[in-house]
Amino acid sequence: MKEAEQFVNFNKILIHPDFNRTIEDLNKVGVRNHSIVPNENISGDNYTFNEHEKVQSIGKIQKVDLDAHSILAKDNWNSLVAYDESIDMYLCLEGTAYFTSHSLTLLGREQYLSSVFLTFYFYTKSLEISSRSKFIRLTEDSALESQKDYIQDRIKFLVETVPENTLLFIDGPLIAGDVYTYFIQTIEEFHKKNILPVFFVKNSSSNLVTNYVEELKGKYNSDLHWSYNVLSPGSRSNYFLYKDLNNPKNSKVFTYVKGFNVSPQRIEFHSDTFELYRSHIDELMNFIYYLLLVQGNLKNPQIRPIAVSEMYARESLKMMNIQKLMKKIGIVPTINQSRFGS
Repeated sequence: MKEAEQFVNFNKILIHPDFNRTIEDLNKVGVRNHSIVPNENISGDNYTFNEHEKVQSIGKIQKVDLDAHSILAKDNWNSLVAYDESIDMYLCLEGTAYFTSHSLTLLGREQYLSSVFLTFYFYTKSLEISSRSKFIRLTEDSALESQKDYIQDRIKFLVETVPENTLLFIDGPLIAGDVYTYFIQTIEEFHKKNILPVFFVKNSSSNLVTNYVEELKGKYNSDLHWSYNVLSPGSRSNYFLYKDLNNPKNSKVFTYVKGFNVSPQRIEFHSDTFELYRSHIDELMNFIYYLLLVQGNLKNPQIRPIAVSEMYARESLKMMNIQKLMKKIGIVPTINQSRFGS
């Protein structure tokens, strides 16, 4: 693929087709007082396991040193793309509003190129309000419905934007409850395009390892607690396999990486991805360590491309001037919103 063709979907801000129509219909509804929870993270990782799920070590449980000087073969992929998102949630008397900025950043030869997709959804329990517009959604569980819309928008954006022959780094877990299994249906489509998706989990209370490895049970608060104690900076754990025994497609291979003397993070691959690209995975882990060092920020210890994508996501929401946009709808802000809102 020519470089110009790779970049065709970047340097763009895309707006969901229902974005403005939802705003227009909310004007008619007349939303009032609200409070704000900025940059909500709905890609949390607190999944609860059951007896139909299994975790096992691939080989010996051990620490593996990483080599930032190891060079990732360039012939296998033409580009590197990173994904992150930023979310603002408004709690209104009439319902709940979610603004999301989905951000993809392509690492070009001389600069980062960004593609951003902005969405806006409004959820309500009021049948009367929802009946006034097909863009206002009736639901008893706005948090669940927002997650469904979020993950489906994310999948669509990635599939339509990421070029072939790409290393795709995604902030957030591959599997974290039923909603996130939607993404697994897309894995095969990525493989057909030689797209290698890698998932990064920075914050997690999960016990994927410590609940299943007998000698670790009861000793640690979480896997991150365990991996912080057993890993040294510049190392990773061995690989582990998670599998849903009722649905083997819901499976992944993961490892914990400690780039610096701060909390580690979990790196995940779908099990099919791991098998298909197994000969490159160790080399890729060294490259990920290099990208952690390039970022070099102990307060924000993530790989540089995802950190840049996160900045684009947040700045795109700021550019929308959501406060001004919502005031046009007739919102009367709460006292705290008036005091602390940007």
